[in-house]
Amino acid sequence: MESIAVVCNPIAGNGLSLTASAAVQTSLKGRDIPFTYLQSEHPRHATELAKQAALSGAATCIAIGGDGTLLEVAQGLYGTETALGIIPAGTGNDFIKTIGTPKETEKALDAILTLPPRKTDIVTLNDRVFLNETGTGFDVMVLDYAEKAKKYVKGLLPYLYGVLKTIFHYSGIHLTYQADDGKPVEKDILVLGAGNGRFIGGGIPIAPEAIPDDGLLDLVIVEEMRKLRMLSVLPGLMQGKILSFKETTFTRIRSLLIEGKGLRINIDGEIIPLDRAEITVRPGALLVHRP
Repeated sequence: MESIAVVCNPIAGNGLSLTASAAVQTSLKGRDIPFTYLQSEHPRHATELAKQAALSGAATCIAIGGDGTLLEVAQGLYGTETALGIIPAGTGNDFIKTIGTPKETEKALDAILTLPPRKTDIVTLNDRVFLNETGTGFDVMVLDYAEKAKKYVKGLLPYLYGVLKTIFHYSGIHLTYQADDGKPVEKDILVLGAGNGRFIGGGIPIAPEAIPDDGLLDLVIVEEMRKLRMLSVLPGLMQGKILSFKETTFTRIRSLLIEGKGLRINIDGEIIPLDRAEITVRPGALLVHRP
């Protein structure tokens, strides 16, 4: 295989990434595959390292970490011919659930080494790039609570805790959105999510029919509902039935404008304060080794 760069976030997954990194390096050496190892040292550093790898002519840049690491590496590779390889080693690992990357380190590495890269959609939000999902409303508060719980539990549990806490503390938000060339819609919402991938929060299927190489985003909007109703639909949410809720509107779009005073927007798990978000799909703009 052509040259490989390995980018590891050493704090992802509470140290799980370092274990995965050691296994990847051992395996590559055992296969006599040359590689360059790069380790991020601060936020956004993985983006710089990925850009460096692409400029150095790496055919593939392997991201070892969670969705945040994956996002940073994708931002660095966007607009280059270097393909993204994924070794999941975070707490949520949501994007791989959509594209079918194996969870096990050795199997994921085998997929990178044997599967040719496929064109995959990427999405821009103002001057940022994301891979999986953006949105505002209920899921932002869930992430707030989940981040605190990650210190004590792993996997889906922090997000389930966040969902339950949010149900009892959340009130809807007021915003205006415009999909493609349609008319602006002003309303109160519980959830507004635009998914290139299907899952958020460690496995919650917020956009259960999203396809990351169809050139479209799945726009899912859930209107406000009472707390008892929220509790009653929770099992259905976890089972991927959000599109069947009477409060849900679903459509596929190419672009989206969201406006609202003091909005907090989730971009692949990172929460950013914005009053205006311009979102556009970039079809096939990233090469990814995936099934």
